[in-house]
Amino acid sequence: MSTPPLADLPIRRLTPRDLVACADLSEDRGWPREEHKWGLLLAAGKGYGIDDPEGGLVTACVVTEYGSRARPDLCGIGMVLVAERHARRGVGRRLMRHVVTETGTTTPLTLYATPYGRPLYEELGFKVIGSSEMVRGCFTADGPPSTVATRPASGEDLTTLVRLDGEVFGADRTHVITRLPAFADQLRVAEENGRLIGYAAAWPNMDTHVVGPLIARDTETAKALVASLAAHTDRPLRTDVDIRHRELLSWLKEHGLASVAFNAIMTYGSPDLPGDWTRRFAPLTVAAG
Repeated sequence: MSTPPLADLPIRRLTPRDLVACADLSEDRGWPREEHKWGLLLAAGKGYGIDDPEGGLVTACVVTEYGSRARPDLCGIGMVLVAERHARRGVGRRLMRHVVTETGTTTPLTLYATPYGRPLYEELGFKVIGSSEMVRGCFTADGPPSTVATRPASGEDLTTLVRLDGEVFGADRTHVITRLPAFADQLRVAEENGRLIGYAAAWPNMDTHVVGPLIARDTETAKALVASLAAHTDRPLRTDVDIRHRELLSWLKEHGLASVAFNAIMTYGSPDLPGDWTRRFAPLTVAAG
């Protein structure tokens, strides 16, 4: 029996049962398997993919919705992948058109684009609104300790933390943020006079701990949170910082992290992202916002 052409293969919703197939697809393209991250995204978001008749997936991506379930305020798109054997045949474009049609007619979309993927997204109508810089390395602590108080988050903090996150992010992320205690190895908060002024998580990704989300009242609070996370891990840190936060990026590089890559922040259906970028220092992951 002949294999049907790619254009005839149906796009379907992915579920957590597709985690291994998604990780296999990542590996096929030379990415880390990132099963831990795939697990979060498939549980908290909507996966889309095309099955390969010969086994595995032809392509996949995940859409994470924020705000009202009936009419989200924002959707983040990530993990857009096409198997190497099917690359450059228009299948990624077809999947993205499907996602835009499914969600983009009423809801703003956002994504982080590599230089390789950016031309496709521009062709589909996405606009560049900013950039983030990925930095990675072993954090070296020096200088005087921060005067900002930080501590591990407790269960009692979660409601306040979700409220603060929604205020800064500009949309309700309860279904993602409430998964952080199980997903992250560390979840820490900064406080002043008993009031939460920031929080950050560090979650495992291969041999690193990824810092994100990083929400903070100001740069000094962001620094204190990163330093407190670094003090409780032996792994290198990795994070993606909005390039407008120049002071934090300079500080991270002074403390052992080095620039790895830049990604374009893009939107569709909106000229900007909601919320307060001055307090939003790093996303949970560039795959979800």
